[in-house]
Amino acid sequence: MDLTVSLVDPADPVALDQAFEIKAAAPFVPDIPTASRPWFEALFRHQRRSVRHEAALAYLDGVPVGLATIEYPMLDNLDNAGLEVQVLPDHRRRGVGRALYAYAVDRIRAEGRTRLMGQSCDTLPGGVVRDPAPTAFALAMGAKSALVDARRRLDIGTADHAALDEMLTDGWSRAAGYELLTWIGVCPVEHRDDLAYLDGRMVTDAPMGDLEWEPEKVDADRIHEVDVAREAAGTRSYHTAVQDTDSGRIVAWTNITPHAEPDWHAYQQITIVDPDHRGHRLGLIVKVENLKLTLRHEPALRVIDTWNADSNSHMIAINEAIGFRPVDIWHNWQQTI
Repeated sequence: MDLTVSLVDPADPVALDQAFEIKAAAPFVPDIPTASRPWFEALFRHQRRSVRHEAALAYLDGVPVGLATIEYPMLDNLDNAGLEVQVLPDHRRRGVGRALYAYAVDRIRAEGRTRLMGQSCDTLPGGVVRDPAPTAFALAMGAKSALVDARRRLDIGTADHAALDEMLTDGWSRAAGYELLTWIGVCPVEHRDDLAYLDGRMVTDAPMGDLEWEPEKVDADRIHEVDVAREAAGTRSYHTAVQDTDSGRIVAWTNITPHAEPDWHAYQQITIVDPDHRGHRLGLIVKVENLKLTLRHEPALRVIDTWNADSNSHMIAINEAIGFRPVDIWHNWQQTI
């Protein structure tokens, strides 16, 4: 058995095709669709100022059978790197995953990073059974679970739209002095500084468990960079914000991102409210208003997935009121290398 690992050249279309085929054939969980080929290619061919990606392929007797994807934060968290390892099902338990892991650790150390992070999915008690192998692999490599999230899914077909309307009516009755803003795709330039402030608070405000992740350095250019990268990768994004009428500042914001392919699935992304403006149901307002905005433009959408730390009781309560229900649990792994 000849097992080799080599870095993927983003300019090599054959290697990128091989990498994408493995990513599509070995998903974390079967009910989350693999993102499109343009999205995958954009990770490596359109590097951002704030993050850089690279990939490595494992070859068994010359045949590509495994993939490691590494993510390097470039503006903050410079000790950290993200790692995802995938091996084709028919080639597992043959040392491929360990070879990819060892190669990735060498690459990460060479970049001056001292800590790697990754995820695995586990079965929720009473839920659909998930493959225990990724969690077992993380433990075998010596990683520690630093934060546990639960994935919740909204089934659009069962959403109670009358209840959503009632929630909005109640929410707006408590939100005097605020105005609604919406946009699709790239954020208008006049709002980018406000979004940067809110986005930069995520690590401070959201439960992070034992993850060693410092607050991110977010500015208007970084907000725009993410928007442009999404569009280049064929991802649409729907945004809803609330503006304080006295100051003119955006003080609450959320977004939902569907991929162009497949058109039935989307992710509920960031939802954040400025601490000075909490207690007015702004988090609920932006989430419900943005859901309605998204559904007006995405008639094929059937499910939306979101993740919350199990200690984030406030956001969990909002999500469950909207109709999100638990599906499985996700470990956020951390290891000093």
